Amino acid sequence: MRACVDIGGTKVAVSLSASSDAPLIGRRSEPTAKTGDNDAVAVQIMRMIDEVCAEQGIDPATIDRVGVSSTGPFELRDGLVELATPNICGGIAGPSRGLPNSWMTAIIEAPLVQRFGSVRVENDAVAALEAERHWGALKGLDNCAYATWSTGVGVGLCVDGKALRGKNGNAGHAGHSFVVDDATGALCGCGNYGDVEALVGGNSIGHRFGQSAADLFSAASAGDPKALETAEALCRVFGRMLYNMVVVLDLQRISLGGSVFWHHRDFVLPRLQAQVDGRLLPLTRGVTLVPAGLGDKVGDYAALALLD
Repeated sequence: MRACVDIGGTKVAVSLSASSDAPLIGRRSEPTAKTGDNDAVAVQIMRMIDEVCAEQGIDPATIDRVGVSSTGPFELRDGLVELATPNICGGIAGPSRGLPNSWMTAIIEAPLVQRFGSVRVENDAVAALEAERHWGALKGLDNCAYATWSTGVGVGLCVDGKALRGKNGNAGHAGHSFVVDDATGALCGCGNYGDVEALVGGNSIGHRFGQSAADLFSAASAGDPKALETAEALCRVFGRMLYNMVVVLDLQRISLGGSVFWHHRDFVLPRLQAQVDGRLLPLTRGVTLVPAGLGDKVGDYAALALLD
């Protein structure tokens, strides 16, 4: 039996599966632990696995493989992944980001390996990329990407049929790239001012504009002039990041997910596509941005894809 874990800046979800082709069962979700010692998320995951097993009548001792799809970046300590995640670890940018801890990293892999033995931890966008290539909107494509617009901004990249990982598994952190000069009030949890995540991430929208992403985009969709101007500016920032990825890596298609995108995709998607269309045609002609084929379940299947 396998455990599939999805760690985000807002929530942790746990499901079980008998194999990579079996359905997910017993899904539980709760807010990501952010207080106590910096192994709190790992402790939370193990508790949630036990609870799901109890609900499903499964002996936790039968869990022999765990896939963890997690928001990053990562740091490696003795070869094992710790999270250096701006929306979880409050010590990175300091008290002004409002997180209730001073963690520089959150220990993840070491406690899980000690209990379960076989554990694979990957960046959530890389894992979602693999899920989308296996079951979703990127099937059959060798040059593609998955991008999430959620609490934070993450990207998984595939070039010449190979998912890119980098030296510490951090390839694809385009959310921490810079696309504009004006960084007023835009502090990212990573400590940068004015990177993409600081400008458009769901967490940052609340800090910058005093309202949630849901309220902002709902007002924009309803035609509120100020909200519409703000939402269109956010789409330009995110869309320029996608364009940069296309021209740097010569991509065919980008699959999109994450709560900010998914809940407002009818408003957001055409505005993002407009940032790609018509620019440098030899590289952008025919490139499409599409909703994730796995929909709002992409995070759950991302963890399962790691155990294929």
